[in-house]
Amino acid sequence: MAPRRTLVALVSSITIVAAGALASPAAAHGRGTPEEKFAQKVTTRNVVGHLEALQRIADQNGGNRAALTPGYEASARYVERTLKKAGYRTERDPFTFEVEVVDTASFTQNSPNPASYDVDQMAFSPNSPAGGVTRDLVASTVDPLGCAADSWAPGTLTDKIALIGRGTCPFAAKAVLAESAGADGVIVYNNLPDVQLSGTLGEGNPVTVPVAGITQADGQALASALVSGPVNVTLDVSLHFEPRESFNVIAETRQGRDDNVVMLGAHLDGVEEGPGINDNGTGSATILEVAVQLAKSHTRHHNTVRFAWWGAEELGLEGSTAYVEELATQDGELGRIATYLNYDMVGSPNYVIGVYDADQSTHPAPPNVPIPEGSAATEDVLTDWFDATGQPWVDTQFSGRSDYQAFILNGIPASGLFTGADGSKTAAEVALFGGTVGIPYDPNYHQAGDTLSNVNRDALGIMTKAIAASTYSLAWDTEAINGVSGPGDGHTWPGHGHGPGKHGNLEDRVTLERAS
Repeated sequence: MAPRRTLVALVSSITIVAAGALASPAAAHGRGTPEEKFAQKVTTRNVVGHLEALQRIADQNGGNRAALTPGYEASARYVERTLKKAGYRTERDPFTFEVEVVDTASFTQNSPNPASYDVDQMAFSPNSPAGGVTRDLVASTVDPLGCAADSWAPGTLTDKIALIGRGTCPFAAKAVLAESAGADGVIVYNNLPDVQLSGTLGEGNPVTVPVAGITQADGQALASALVSGPVNVTLDVSLHFEPRESFNVIAETRQGRDDNVVMLGAHLDGVEEGPGINDNGTGSATILEVAVQLAKSHTRHHNTVRFAWWGAEELGLEGSTAYVEELATQDGELGRIATYLNYDMVGSPNYVIGVYDADQSTHPAPPNVPIPEGSAATEDVLTDWFDATGQPWVDTQFSGRSDYQAFILNGIPASGLFTGADGSKTAAEVALFGGTVGIPYDPNYHQAGDTLSNVNRDALGIMTKAIAASTYSLAWDTEAINGVSGPGDGHTWPGHGHGPGKHGNLEDRVTLERAS
């Protein structure tokens, strides 16, 4: 799951939802039905087998599967081999994007005691001037998180650098308040232990001073030092952008009407810090096994099912964004997609069973996050399956933080599942799902510890069945989402034979160049 260059920061609070009416195709059938029988074929054991392969790949390639690395290439080859063995034709969908190249990343304490700290310039932050910014550090005595309107008295930060804790409001809001009080730079420290803070100010923000993140421990040490007197620091961060090319892996069923496509996606890349087995080997492995078993079932289904393993999600949702933006340039292609389901982290060790809250029954979506018509009905397919099988679940905010962002921005209905990342588990959630209150859903989120042992197999099993059953249901019927039920005009069913990508002929692929 990407921590930066998204619509909004994650709102991690999740609230318990009461069981709703059983309205979706999956719930209408229940146990012993075709959905249930198909879900039983998609076993946790086989999904774990795919995760074991991804772990081996990371072990053999420098400990990670990040975009633009040999580990990502090997991961894609594994997915392609597995799909081809199951009878799919696969397509590598290339895209060009720009990556940050760090020129300088330095944060030092000059006095009273010289020290240096790891620092990460936030995305869309201005660079420091040549030689950096040397100023005294100041923390707010009103609101250490720097979100309150009166956090800083006028002039408090003139010729100073602000030290601010993470939380409550977006990083850009913190920086704007600090800059309005005169700050020449902003340092934000994390609210999670042992994790370097990488954040984003968001594209088009009004901030004109450098903003960077540090660890919780370093921030707390600096805040403590300020109690005893002035602390002088130098912040020197700068970067530039260079073009790179990566690719998504796309495959779809040979069967089903080609004017009504149900799409599933999961990002295949991880972060450089670790193997990325929960984030997002779990989503990638689960939809891979669903694809394999759907091909093996030889079941006639009305709708095409398309699978996507996205590239460069951790670098800013690059692969999925390029894919949808290219679709938007081709007449009728977006309209072929009935709905999109996103699976990003479905095996967190301190898990919740979370469903994207498309109907906003618990969490209002942020103002800049659209919810296309049909999204709530897509959510119902997932939640009604849980209700029908007696599985507790909770809403998680429809925030646009993962690869469904580009789809909803272009009017395509979406929902998905999520077992939690860097938010902390509540007592109410522990009562529902077990686990430990007050610690992150995934304590190894974006760290070296995100290995095979970081995956909770109970959570993975629950989510695997839900993903399988909902896929099977939607392969038959999307009437509740877009009014399409069964075969109709314009289909070539049950075996249309079109290609695996957006428009069949691989020669027609167009590489989209975009700047982030």
